[in-house]
Amino acid sequence: MKQIRVYILLTLLLSVTGTMAFPYDISVENADGVMICYNYRENGLELEVTANTRNKYSGNVTIPEEVTYLDRTRKVTAIGSSAFKDCSDLTSVAIPATVTYIGWQAFQNCTGLTSITIPEGVISIDYSAFAGCSGLTSMTIPNSVRNMSSNVFLGCSRLTSLSIGKGVTSIGEGAFYLCDALTSVYISDLAAWCKIDLASFTSNPLTTAHHLYLNGEEIKDELTVPDGVTTISNFAFSGCRELTSIVIGNDVTNIGYGAFLGCSGLTSITIGKNIISIGQQAFIDSDLSTVISQIENPFEFMGRSSGWSIFNDNSFYNATLFVPAGTTNKYKDTNGWKDFVFMEESGEKPETPTCEAPVISYQTGSLTFTSATEEALCVCTVKTPDVGTFISNSHFLSATYYISVYATKDGYNNSDTVKATLCWIDSTPIMKGITNDIASVRAMPVIIQNRGNILTLKGVSEGTPITVYDTAGNMVGSANAYSETTSISTSLRRGDIGIVKIGDKAVKVITK
Repeated sequence: MKQIRVYILLTLLLSVTGTMAFPYDISVENADGVMICYNYRENGLELEVTANTRNKYSGNVTIPEEVTYLDRTRKVTAIGSSAFKDCSDLTSVAIPATVTYIGWQAFQNCTGLTSITIPEGVISIDYSAFAGCSGLTSMTIPNSVRNMSSNVFLGCSRLTSLSIGKGVTSIGEGAFYLCDALTSVYISDLAAWCKIDLASFTSNPLTTAHHLYLNGEEIKDELTVPDGVTTISNFAFSGCRELTSIVIGNDVTNIGYGAFLGCSGLTSITIGKNIISIGQQAFIDSDLSTVISQIENPFEFMGRSSGWSIFNDNSFYNATLFVPAGTTNKYKDTNGWKDFVFMEESGEKPETPTCEAPVISYQTGSLTFTSATEEALCVCTVKTPDVGTFISNSHFLSATYYISVYATKDGYNNSDTVKATLCWIDSTPIMKGITNDIASVRAMPVIIQNRGNILTLKGVSEGTPITVYDTAGNMVGSANAYSETTSISTSLRRGDIGIVKIGDKAVKVITK
């Protein structure tokens, strides 16, 4: 019985001790005598500010860059989760440049907080970090910040001006929800901003007169989305009533949900050719008169009379949809686009590219055709006068092939046909006195091609004389073979027959 009582007593003591334990690792006064609590982080090498549960922070608090405790000095690199939460008497906080992270609900419901400077060096601001800070009137997000989580400024009802640095790549959902006084948003880099989901600036974005500034200029009238921007995110330009026309560049591939919702003055849009998706209600509140689509292969979307369409019914009934030349039938067969009553083709039909003419090569019994057009297929025809049926007592074997080849590929025009003559030239003369029926003769293959009046010969031994004649026996060009390829300028014209004499071997060619 005694042992049981001791066990119960120890259990109660441990329980009481647990509730009395401080929820921080150390506490140290700053230069102003304010006691600040910290937890160790990064295996004890750094510190993060945490809540002071005995005395809530109030007034002006300056967080030092580093803290010395028991002769150990550590940098302060984070504002921990809930560190200043519900400190309603807190009026200002100075955050050091060593801080890189502001944690979950770090300043939530600090209703007396009127100013705070986020230093360059902060990279991430976590969930609801400043939610409910109803005393804040302006905020600057430095260029170092990359990520802003959901509900970061939720309920900051007096926040009127916001400047977002160009380093921001993500802003969470509802980041500015219930910021009813927010009228001016300054953004220093459009390309970065267009990759951000700026949904829910206020409880009702359509009733707040937003002024959006990009690189110091207010978005009004015309908006051209520049090269480099690939995504226009959800609600990105929601409520920009003064916009009248938009040109969306060819680098953009996705337009988010409600991207231009509430742009009631919008009358004309141009949609780049690489768009693959447009979110629901993107242009729903705009009575458009002109929609220019450069998309070659239109995608489907919900059409007329659907509450989730891209466009409203007035746009379907009254706007003229201009589509690329030759694509009208595609648009008329595609859900959503086919609901436009007025549709016209604009511009010229894109020119079909042509395959590059192939290059002919021969080596060890194999002809090779190469076209610079990737994946092109070469089609070859080979003729020779040695193949056939002859009615005579003798026939001369020319050992010559006439080659025609062109390159082809789906979606391309066929290339020009390239012609060449492949013949074999004796490399050593036949010796006198040969009496056997079949003579073995060493011969070298020679390819002869022409472009206009230029003849090109490959495979002729260096120094071999080459002479070109017309059918009347007049010499029209000559050269000694050099290197691997020899080019000879002649006076032959298109369609002329030429006689090419290589050493003591003569070959007939027809100029292209």
